[in-house]
Amino acid sequence: MIQLIDHGVYLVDGKVQDTAPVAAEEARKGTLAWKIMQAHNQSDDPANLKVRFDAMASHDITYVGIIQQARFSGMKEFPMPYALTNCHNSLCAVGGTINEDDHMYGLSAAKKYGGIYVPANQSVIHSYAREQLAKCGAMILGSDSHTRYGALGTMAVGEGGPELAKQLLKNTWDVPMPKVVLVYLTGKPRKGVGPHDVAIALVKATFASKFVNNMVLEFVGPGIKELPIDFRNGIDVMTTETTCLSSIWETDEVTRGFYETHQRPEDYQELHPEAVAYYDKMITIELDKVEPMIALPFHPSNAYTIKEFLANAEEILAGVEADARKRYPKADVHLTNKIHDGGVYADQGVIAGCSGGLFDNITEAADIIRGGSTGSGAFSFSVYPTSTPVAMELMKIGATADLLSAGAIIKPSFCGPCFGAGDVPANNGLSLRHATRNFPNREGSKPGEGQFAAVCLMDSRSIAATALNGGRITPATDVDYEPVHHEYHFDKSIYDKRCYYGFGKADPSVELVMGPNITDWPPMYELTENLLVELAAVIHDEVTTTDELIPSGETSSYRSNPVRMAEFTLSRRVPDYVPRAKEIAKQEAARRAGEAPARVLEALAKVGDAETLAANTQFGSCVFANRPGDGSAREQAASCQKVLGGFANICYEYATKRYRSNCINWGILPFTIDEGTDFPYEPGDMVFVPGVRQAITTGTPDIPAKVIKADGSVCDLLLHVRGLTEDEKAILADGCLMNYYAARQ
Repeated sequence: MIQLIDHGVYLVDGKVQDTAPVAAEEARKGTLAWKIMQAHNQSDDPANLKVRFDAMASHDITYVGIIQQARFSGMKEFPMPYALTNCHNSLCAVGGTINEDDHMYGLSAAKKYGGIYVPANQSVIHSYAREQLAKCGAMILGSDSHTRYGALGTMAVGEGGPELAKQLLKNTWDVPMPKVVLVYLTGKPRKGVGPHDVAIALVKATFASKFVNNMVLEFVGPGIKELPIDFRNGIDVMTTETTCLSSIWETDEVTRGFYETHQRPEDYQELHPEAVAYYDKMITIELDKVEPMIALPFHPSNAYTIKEFLANAEEILAGVEADARKRYPKADVHLTNKIHDGGVYADQGVIAGCSGGLFDNITEAADIIRGGSTGSGAFSFSVYPTSTPVAMELMKIGATADLLSAGAIIKPSFCGPCFGAGDVPANNGLSLRHATRNFPNREGSKPGEGQFAAVCLMDSRSIAATALNGGRITPATDVDYEPVHHEYHFDKSIYDKRCYYGFGKADPSVELVMGPNITDWPPMYELTENLLVELAAVIHDEVTTTDELIPSGETSSYRSNPVRMAEFTLSRRVPDYVPRAKEIAKQEAARRAGEAPARVLEALAKVGDAETLAANTQFGSCVFANRPGDGSAREQAASCQKVLGGFANICYEYATKRYRSNCINWGILPFTIDEGTDFPYEPGDMVFVPGVRQAITTGTPDIPAKVIKADGSVCDLLLHVRGLTEDEKAILADGCLMNYYAARQ
């Protein structure tokens, strides 16, 4: 079904070969990724890119912080089309007025700086970007990790907010030219197999081995012509879960049809690799061999075919229970009781968001459940069309009526089911979702308070088949139905009547509407000569997600209040982190006031003259995790640590570039240690890093440090900070990106 080839290959006139008459370095220039990225490169060095994007998009968890950063750094207007969508915090159910206050801030910012404002429930961020911003050969930057429009011929990247602030200030996204992986598609999917089945199988094949980490996936091959555009988009958006950097697909008449349908035929161009192109690796996907898939908690890569899962459900669910109990000792976890009456039963089905709520996914779900019933038991079935134009077309063709008559609930365009806001199951509930992630808490439960629920990812087709059977998990290939093709008609008038189009019409006289929850960032200080950090959290999980670093759901309602948001840092993974970090920050405040606490002096006395060192040694908190940062692009995963006085992360490897970039942009030193190095240290142990400022500013990659354990013993630890750009060195030295810009105004 999926094969990974871990060596370079050539694509010659559409055929894969191990050799070619063209040298690899020259043939690299034949890839789509090379051509598009180099066309946007502002530097003279093709190996080290400085990229300017054509457009940007943010949602209402991120845009306030981005605009505030850029505003304080001197921005006067948006230099490119910038869409501000309101699809994450649109329930307005937590915190009184704070969600709508942020929306009003967004509208006023769009008017003041010349932006595009998409009101709540009009569209999820990625649907709007596909419908209105994507162009063949273009590049788009989004403050959401699932910023992927490769199937439309657009290279798109999800990054933390500071990288968008840089673009608003007419600066660049700096990255080494990534490796490019050929994804070669053959065959045609069987009836009942959807894009999520292909995507989940791809994530399963690549994630654990980091096969495509920070690389670009380039989709080509004869299988592409067998896929409708929604099917392509549904696969493409999930490439984020492989931890790749971006994606791009060759285009064809189907792609042209998308742009014509969306009344933008001029934005289409035919894109193919050159006659000879070289790729660093290769993945083959035989679409005709893909089966309906299910991804079990707590990652999209924890996947099985549905038939394999059903045959081994007791063992698999027992494994999930054991994992959950280890993570959440307060929760009374039960999932094996879902096995009864000859099957495995779910409590909920949800089709939503940028991956699930697409027109074709919903029409085929309607085809499957038409004339049936979800039953009158506990099982519920919710469907969220991805945008108002999609919702209106579903009503016109009767799909909405078919779903409603079978017991489904149709809900507005909203991203909540993807990150734990809305449709929270009952305690010990099992939810099936055609959404992007099933990380811990993505269903909205609070296991720290004894609650637990679980999400399994499945394609909308199999969710509809399950709904037809009253919640009994069923692959769509086992259902006798006939999919009906419906030509999609896009009605832009819905957007024209509600969206604000301000690009090129900045009005400096407009006052920003600042609700009481929108606050400025607390002061952050430049890096001192030496650094002393106390371990406030030590996590030995294989991967630590950004959702664990800063939980999603209702906590994100406070994203415009940095101090209040920081109270939730690591709250569902290491509940003691926040009080520890606060206590450490108090001691640093005392040191800055000239009254170094006894605890700091005692630690410094282990490595030198305490009084002398105290004058030029910052004291802050630090997080250790094996591999942190998988998942969301939310900058709060890093900024909340900094607000609490965090100065460093230590790990073996950063799971994604975007999390490491977030750390750097918020002045958190991104230390790594060598794989295999033992890290037996506990919260309360300290790490002293002498000469750290000089090491950072001169680009010294290896930095000797001392661990001062709580029992008073001292041992050596070798830290690394590798691959910093000149700007990143200065940002870390200045204390954060905002300080960096303020120092240069």
